[in-house]
Amino acid sequence: MSTNYFSELLRNIRGMSMQQHIHAFVIDKAKSLLLTTNLSISEIAYQLGFEDPGYFNRLFKNKTGQTPLEFRNMN
Repeated sequence: MSTNYFSELLRNIRGMSMQQHIHAFVIDKAKSLLLTTNLSISEIAYQLGFEDPGYFNRLFKNKTGQTPLEFRNMN
């Protein structure tokens, strides 16, 4: 199965691109870690495979409307 075929199949079934699907998964995992651990935001970013915690913060805010710290404090 080619990458393009798989991406198109995923888009047809789920209505989202591969990148959107991966981002949704990562954000859900980040939310879980923020609520159930005392790990720092940077530690969570590194655990999720981000080399730059700043990028993780920007992605999280872009997808949720809150920074990871705001999310943690609100919940």
